[in-house]
Amino acid sequence: MTFDNIIQQLKNKTYSPIYFLMGVEPYYIDEITNYIIKNVLTEEEKAFNQTILYGKDTDITNVILAARRYPMMAHHQVIIVKEAQNFKDIEDFLVYAENPLSSTILVINYKYKTLDKRKKLFKSITKNGGVLFESKKLYDNQVGTWLNSFLKAKGLTIDITANRVLIEYLGNDLSKIAHEVEKLRIALGSKAKTISLADIEKNIGISKEFNNFELNKAIFQKNVVKANQIIQSFGKNPKSNPIQVTTATIFGYFQKLMAYHYLPDKSKNAVASALKINPFFVTDYSTGARNYSARKVIQVISLLREFDMKSKGYKSNVTDNGELLKELVFKIIH
Repeated sequence: MTFDNIIQQLKNKTYSPIYFLMGVEPYYIDEITNYIIKNVLTEEEKAFNQTILYGKDTDITNVILAARRYPMMAHHQVIIVKEAQNFKDIEDFLVYAENPLSSTILVINYKYKTLDKRKKLFKSITKNGGVLFESKKLYDNQVGTWLNSFLKAKGLTIDITANRVLIEYLGNDLSKIAHEVEKLRIALGSKAKTISLADIEKNIGISKEFNNFELNKAIFQKNVVKANQIIQSFGKNPKSNPIQVTTATIFGYFQKLMAYHYLPDKSKNAVASALKINPFFVTDYSTGARNYSARKVIQVISLLREFDMKSKGYKSNVTDNGELLKELVFKIIH
């Protein structure tokens, strides 16, 4: 089942006896769990019928004993098991999964791990009416679309460039993005329906002029002055602009630029589809291709690997990341 399927069923008050939530993306696991905690039972029912357990403090036997209790003055009891990845042998849960209690809603958070599909537990959960959900990490090129959908549900939209800058600053950590967007929503109130770069700069602290998106744009354009201005800004605030994040971001751009060089069809829609980018940004890559041949791109990628290692202390006497970044960008552009 998908995340949306699960939430819709919960909204319709169609409950399953087991929700086994696993995978490397904690955001969806937390969202489903929090929805169940907040909405399944009334406040009066929660006092006797809602229990939260932690894998590091309990064991599967105690979870099963709790799940086999009957609710008090309610149709259901809710058992939440957080940090279930700490259990030594999750397969011991099979004895309950084969015969779950319909009046219990058991939610198991199995973060950063997945069940072995070859084992009985995997098949038993769904066979006996439970929900098995794998929360997968989004690829970088999927996060922008996710952000648009997330904001739409809140009655907001976001400027295309603001979307890109926000994601490049926060990465693909959905929980972190959701948290920052919520701060934005509260700060903006009913004043605006579209989030702009100015909103992000004012409320999150990302400069609309000095960020990784603008740096890469300057590099693609071989705009030495602009690139140096951004590097100097980064050097003044290295904690907010770690060189490892910057090199990884530039690496991603040049990987796409290499792919661009070998595309047989360089029309806007074909490039956007192949590189998985918004058509709005295709001109950045056509500009980059004019300034960097395929051979030069290979050299740049090699440089990025070298300087990433140097920034981590490998074969380098330079400890100032600002100086390292300055040298790196100089070698890329020249």
